[in-house]
Amino acid sequence: MKSTNEEPLTFNDLPQVVAQILDEVLGMKAMLFGLQKGQTQQKTENRHTPLTVKEASEIFRIPVSTLHQKLERGEVPGSKPGKTWILYRDEMEKWIECHRRNSVPLTAEEQNAAILATHRRKPNRTY
Repeated sequence: MKSTNEEPLTFNDLPQVVAQILDEVLGMKAMLFGLQKGQTQQKTENRHTPLTVKEASEIFRIPVSTLHQKLERGEVPGSKPGKTWILYRDEMEKWIECHRRNSVPLTAEEQNAAILATHRRKPNRTY
């Protein structure tokens, strides 16, 4: 591909330059897709692991007594097959996400979409 320091591009060079740019864009797209796929696989691997109440309280920094109270009231997802409670890490993470006081910050696109959704526009009336 010719650079701007060499000769200026001509109309005859355009198909070759566009093909090279397209190859580079497709390569970057494939690389980004591979990175994104790797990140999503890391997030989903081994998240459904059982935890004891003590382990869950240490990981999520919740006092053991508070966690026991919430389990007894059914506020926290968990099961008690015998004498001990079994919690799953992915279920606890979802529970914490759902019960946070401050929501996750929105991106600029999401903020714009929310603003546009709340504003009604008057229809144009032509007589």
